[in-house]
Amino acid sequence: MQYISANTLLILGVSFALGVAMTLLVRSVAWRLDFVAKPKSDRWHKRPTAMLGGTAIFVTSIVVYLIFVPHTRDSLVLVGGSSFLFLVGLVDDVLTIRPYQKLIGQLIGAIAIVQFGLTLPLTGVEIIDYAITVFWIVGITNAINLLDNMDGLAAGISAIASISLAINFAVNGLDSELALIAAFVGALLGFLVFNFNPASIFMGDCGSMFVGFFLAGSVLLNQTGGRSRGIVPILAVPVLILFVPIFDTTFVTLLRKLWGRSVSQGGRDHTSHRLVALGLSERSAVLMLYAFAISAGALSLVVSRADFVQSLALISTFSIVLVIVGVYLSKVHVYEAEQEEKAAEENAVFAFLIELSYKRRIFEVFLDVALITLSYYSAYWIVFGSFETTANWNLFLRSLPIIILFKLLAFLVVGVYRGLWRYTSAADFVTFGKAVVLGSTLSVLTILLFYRFMDYSRAVFIVDGMVLLIALIGSRTAFRLIRLAIPLPASDDKRNALIYGAGDGGEMVLRELQNNPKLRYVPVGFVDDDPLKVGKLIHGLEVFAANGELAQICAKKDISEVLLSVRDFPPEKLRSLRETCRDLDVTLKRARIIIEPVEFE
Repeated sequence: MQYISANTLLILGVSFALGVAMTLLVRSVAWRLDFVAKPKSDRWHKRPTAMLGGTAIFVTSIVVYLIFVPHTRDSLVLVGGSSFLFLVGLVDDVLTIRPYQKLIGQLIGAIAIVQFGLTLPLTGVEIIDYAITVFWIVGITNAINLLDNMDGLAAGISAIASISLAINFAVNGLDSELALIAAFVGALLGFLVFNFNPASIFMGDCGSMFVGFFLAGSVLLNQTGGRSRGIVPILAVPVLILFVPIFDTTFVTLLRKLWGRSVSQGGRDHTSHRLVALGLSERSAVLMLYAFAISAGALSLVVSRADFVQSLALISTFSIVLVIVGVYLSKVHVYEAEQEEKAAEENAVFAFLIELSYKRRIFEVFLDVALITLSYYSAYWIVFGSFETTANWNLFLRSLPIIILFKLLAFLVVGVYRGLWRYTSAADFVTFGKAVVLGSTLSVLTILLFYRFMDYSRAVFIVDGMVLLIALIGSRTAFRLIRLAIPLPASDDKRNALIYGAGDGGEMVLRELQNNPKLRYVPVGFVDDDPLKVGKLIHGLEVFAANGELAQICAKKDISEVLLSVRDFPPEKLRSLRETCRDLDVTLKRARIIIEPVEFE
């Protein structure tokens, strides 16, 4: 493994300093010339912001390249094509050209660098590899353009992707390519100083076109000269490095097509917007996407060093997590209810997917096939280590269809597919356990019947059952886990509530407040008269002592309402509690479920 040299760090530092200075200069010029982005209904920013920040990224990258970076044939081709795309974006920023005209410019730039030999050597058939490479370059360029929808998002994600790519270059000893990407990273970070929330300058199309094209082309530098080790490094590594823009573009494109909206049209339905709709602040949403990009970049390093089957298993696991997150985000409402109803009426495909999303059974079956396969593979890997070239690999392949068939049958019989994910509880875990035990038993008996269990390991099936149970629980509680990872922040129109009673009734009230945002309560804790409960936690909220401490708690926690969950509350204590709440200017309400007969007229 090669280490990053002092020269690379020098290039990074110079580029960063120049990027900061150039961004300040461009911001000042943009305001003087009135190149300012005004807020629009379909845009996210809420105040006028300087444009043309991409000029700073472009100038910094080019100047540092010309002075400090070795000029190889491939780097000259990449810089030339990226410069052309910068000009296309600049024309769009100044004159506003049509989407198809920008697409033609992207195709010209992509075809030009392909003609100079920068391609993804995926199939070995020259014309097909050319077409795939052009699609890759145009796709990533537009992905970065679409990702530029929130302060610091496109620049930050591009910087993370570039750093991941730089590490790949360093690992493979590509010094000149590493120097080139270091100049690019420094320019992005210098711009990000002023583009992160709250942004004072946007990169504009000149920036997103240049950044997207440069990133897509830089990936090709690692594919020339027979440097790649197979299909996984060729395809999976660049996709993982640029995971966030690819995911966001695919996600938005699919949903907009289903809604009948133009993909090139601006909107507030990107991944970042949906995270904000779930309750995150803009800055937190961007930081969470940064974390996703860093995770994908780290995975790309592992995949590039692992063998084919292990890489495939890792990518499959990552894809499962990705699909679950995508399903969860797709359920976030970013359009009005009337628009949803109209889309369902006019678009049969959309109506079908709404119904499918509601039932989710087909999705669950395909998900479980993947979980069963990955769990069985993981069991072999845990017990035997790398086993793809041994006799165990043949045993795995021969028994896998039996494992999938009988475990799916067990899931169906026991009732795994009768539950709703949103309400998965400990009782369902028992069902999952029964299904796993039954499925493993049926699988073992079948293998015993057909193959006499010859050469199979009992330890593999025990580990497989444990791994599959964990995978089932994790997948079914995924929506809750995501919800816990994205806690709803307090806002001006929400009221801090204290739940009186830390028993079953109080826990039920807490779940209702958390699952029903329309009530607009933020539960901050419990109070209870039982001293044994004081200091304990219920779903992460502390239980406080009610006797004599209610006033201090309400003042400290800024409580607006006390919700009484105790059913049999003594009248004397109720009067005392009511007087305390009145003195504190805190509203007292009773929270309970009422079951009553329906009256007929």
